[in-house]
Amino acid sequence: MKKRTIFLFIYLLFVNQLYAQEVEPELSWPKEIDTKKGVITLYQPQLDAYSNSVLEARMAVSINPSKKDMVFGAVWFTARVSTDKEERTITLEKMDIVKVHFPDLEDQTKVDQFGDLLVEEMESWDLVMSLDRMIASLEEVENLQAISDKLNNDPPDIYFRTSGAVLITIDGEPKIKTDENSKLDYVANTPYFIVRETDKKDYYLKGGSFWYTSKDIFKGWEETKQVPSSIEKFANDNIEEGEPDSIDLTVTEAPELIIVTKPSELIMTDGEPEYATIEGTSLLYAANSESDIIMDIDSQNHYVLLGGRWFYSKSLNDGDWKFAEPSDLPAEFAKIPEKSEMETVRASIPGTPESKDALLEQSIPQTAQVDRNEAKLEVTYDGDPKFEKIEGTEVSYALNTDKQVLLIDKRYYCVDDAIWFVSSKPDGPWEVSDTRPDEVDQIPPESPVYNVKYVYIYESTPEVVYVGYLPGYTYSYAYGGIVVYGTGYYYTPWYGRYYYPRPVTWGFGVHWNPYTGWGFSIGFGYGWIGWGFHPYRRGWWGPRGYNRGYRRGYNRGYRRGRNAGYRAGYRAGQRNSSSNVYRNRSNGVKQSGNMGKAQAGKNMNSKAKPSSKPNNVYSDKNGNVSQQKKNGSWDQKSNQAQNKNKSSQTKPSSSQSQQLNKSAQSRSRGTQNYNNSRSSGASRGGASRGGGGGRRR
Repeated sequence: MKKRTIFLFIYLLFVNQLYAQEVEPELSWPKEIDTKKGVITLYQPQLDAYSNSVLEARMAVSINPSKKDMVFGAVWFTARVSTDKEERTITLEKMDIVKVHFPDLEDQTKVDQFGDLLVEEMESWDLVMSLDRMIASLEEVENLQAISDKLNNDPPDIYFRTSGAVLITIDGEPKIKTDENSKLDYVANTPYFIVRETDKKDYYLKGGSFWYTSKDIFKGWEETKQVPSSIEKFANDNIEEGEPDSIDLTVTEAPELIIVTKPSELIMTDGEPEYATIEGTSLLYAANSESDIIMDIDSQNHYVLLGGRWFYSKSLNDGDWKFAEPSDLPAEFAKIPEKSEMETVRASIPGTPESKDALLEQSIPQTAQVDRNEAKLEVTYDGDPKFEKIEGTEVSYALNTDKQVLLIDKRYYCVDDAIWFVSSKPDGPWEVSDTRPDEVDQIPPESPVYNVKYVYIYESTPEVVYVGYLPGYTYSYAYGGIVVYGTGYYYTPWYGRYYYPRPVTWGFGVHWNPYTGWGFSIGFGYGWIGWGFHPYRRGWWGPRGYNRGYRRGYNRGYRRGRNAGYRAGYRAGQRNSSSNVYRNRSNGVKQSGNMGKAQAGKNMNSKAKPSSKPNNVYSDKNGNVSQQKKNGSWDQKSNQAQNKNKSSQTKPSSSQSQQLNKSAQSRSRGTQNYNNSRSSGASRGGASRGGGGGRRR
């Protein structure tokens, strides 16, 4: 076992080093461009404004003319941002330099020459940046706020167990359908595999490696080894195979099944709760649990984190749970150390760097380029199209289809995989729309089509449409200084000949992770979900805005430690195609921002290369350039003093220093997040299906 562990460590270290060597060149700062007139050094951009996928920024630069002193300056530019959240990169396209400034440089001829040189070199290539660095830099953008509407934060029914259990969610009263091929009955309104022979009363449920049977859907489930061959064949033909979850592999006894028909969640401990202290606080946490359970000693309240929301109760067992407004959390929560066993909850505590980064990411869209001629859409209805008006709006939405179809001003719009389509008829023909109706901004979170308001159209040509979506499309929302999952509202599904489910918030243990976004756990592995069984499973999960699997680190009676197992989860889900809506379309979509390593290297290496200089030069908003020394103090670069053979270093004013310090802090945090993200790169290729979640380092 020890040899195997050592081998695994060496392997991960080796792959990480290879990955770092492969990625670093196009993402590191500063960058250098060799020209006939000298070497241009570009320092990491500082952001001024960001809206509608257009970025305004400034950048400190230096030019070293052949055999002459170095000249410092600042460049202001705008660019359209293309984002690839899976690769954690952005590309600044169509860069337009709007202003060039060289402090104190009196020779206007040289100013013009240097300005022309920068325009010529910089506007001709796309600039690839780390998304993590950009997110940290967004903190400098004034008045940047994530959209936040009134959400429903009523607690779901919360079940507590001290032994293995799985929550089986049925969307209301069970709806039984008969499969035309096998002639077996199955429960249509659940993502779980519940089946019976048509002429028998016994139900069978498959979860992971276990089979259960019961005569009553709601109770009496027992493990069985005797499964009718017709049902076993039906399961083999329809349930998608998947890699077993790490916890599933250790389970030898069939867990209890808890059947629910209302919004519910399950929290568990391995035996009676074993509390441990959180260093530096008066808080305890349940050490023998995958659930995020914290005890506040002062109030004697238990707090649990579900879907990014905190709920509290005096008792875990049958507790009277109440929602805790983020601003009302005990002050001790803000003291939870970054390197503690409960560090992942910091993203759900207002004011922490993790929660700020999560909020900032809510402002960054995933983008794509859609070919008008290739992107196709088909919409089918269960009978004649039926529409219902959304109260307080001029928008109606279709009830009896699995697509999100809107009726606005006698035109039909459909948002499918974050692309707007339009038609004069409810069933098409459909074409890619280059306009987004203003009326969609009226849609309230009480509506099941609320998420379409987070899908945008940025630009269009006769051939293509540039589109993007914010995390709200995949049910990630800002609330009270943190990010939460789902609106919290229950949406009535469509029952007819077909069953069309609506988005859900509760029932699957959804958790936030800074690098993979939302992941889930259901007490045991994702093998409990009948992934391939239900053709409309997308409705349960939204437009694929989740990553399968969440593991905080506890695994049946032993603690793996903060480092072991977590890093594999940081980015594992990012390789899952479900984490990017646009990757799900087979035609018409070109992934914006995702040039791939080879293409990125091609675009960058022809112009820019990594510089050996430290990334410690900044421009303030007036274009004055300063360099931060190792002790944190600042030297301002004065070209005028340099030209007069005097010291080129002066001190920035107090207000300038404050501004520069804020920029430096943001850059430092962005670099740390970038390094954390890249350090987990070795796990990305192999754990794409079982990963997601995990702790942030």
